[in-house]
Order: sequence, then structure tokens, then C-alpha cells
Amino acid sequence: MNQSEMIRLTEEFVFELLSDEASGHDWWHIHRVTSLAKTIAEKEGADLFICEMAALLHDVADEKLNSSEESGISKVRQWLRSLQVDGESSKHIIEIITTMSFKGGGQPPVKTLEGKVVQDADRLDAIGAVGIARVFAFSGAKGQLIYDPTIPVREQLTKEEYRKQKTTAINHFYEKLLKLKGLMNTSYGKQMAEQRHAFMEEYLKTFLGEWQGIR
Repeated sequence: MNQSEMIRLTEEFVFELLSDEASGHDWWHIHRVTSLAKTIAEKEGADLFICEMAALLHDVADEKLNSSEESGISKVRQWLRSLQVDGESSKHIIEIITTMSFKGGGQPPVKTLEGKVVQDADRLDAIGAVGIARVFAFSGAKGQLIYDPTIPVREQLTKEEYRKQKTTAINHFYEKLLKLKGLMNTSYGKQMAEQRHAFMEEYLKTFLGEWQGIR
């Protein structure tokens, strides 16, 4: 099986799994991240096949969408094995998927150019206009409030605290989204993040002004 066929089958596999996911981690998120990853990979000279496969599969393994992180990774491994992806490529794809998540910050940096490309693509989809829409979709899916000024922004979170402690959609901007511009890996990713970050800052200024009844 050639690489183009592997990618086509993987698109179908991921679409079937995530097309109805309402938390902002749906097929269209995967589609955007994959498109961004391909664009950045071309600019940065990364391996397109590795970047595209890792981008397509990254949320199949996400612990937010599985009973555990281990079960999600097992699902990805089984899929790669079914396609007969070579061992070195499979190992690289799994490594990217298991190391690219934010998880409260403080994670070690991804090791390869392809990992940096896919991580940047995923983070770009978390900021800007689409990122704003996604944070409210995710918060609603998790039963979190839009905003409550009595709930403080959380700092220096462990992975468990990041996943489980009470927060709000607006707090999530300060806990994660506004940090992402400074965590971009690639030159092209950094360039793309600038405008999206500025859009979020302007949105928050308007939101908080309206919240306080002064705009």
C-alpha cells in the first residue's frame, strides 16, 4: 500500500470516529490541523507523510476522548499496524502524538521537526477566531461556565489539575491559549500565531468590557 492510500484510509477512519464529536475535537478540527501541518511542513522542509499521519491521528489517542491515554494510543498503534506502516514511521508518529499535548504546560519539548510542525498546527487551531469558538464548545461539553470572576485563573498546573479542577471558558484563555504564541516551534508557525493571538486579546478586551457593562 502506498502512502497516499494510507492517508486516504486514515482520513476515512478518523472521520468515522470523530465526525459527531461536539467538544471542539471533531473531524473539522482534524482537517484544519492537517492542512496547517502540511503548509508548515512544506515551509520548514519536514516529512509530509509523518506530519500528515500524526495530524490526522493525534486526537484519536487523546485521553479526553478515550477511557485512558493508554487505550487511545493502543487504538492508534492497531490502526498503523493494519495499514502496515513501517516500524520506524509508526514509532515516529506515536512519539509525536504522545508528546505534543499541552497538559497544563511544562511538558518537555517535542524532539523532531515533524513533531514541532504538528504541535504548531494543533496550537494554531486553538487560537484566533476558531480557537475562541472551540474553547466555548469544549467548556459547554464539560459543563463549565462561560465566566465567573470569583473563580481564579489557575497557575502552574499539574496534568491532573489541568484536566479536573474547576475553571471557566474565559479562564482557559489565560491558563493556556494566550501562552501558545510564545510556545510555537517553527518560524512559520510563529508568524501565523501573531495575528491569531492579537485577535484573542482584542476579543477578551471587548468581552470583559461588556461583562462589566462599560462597553
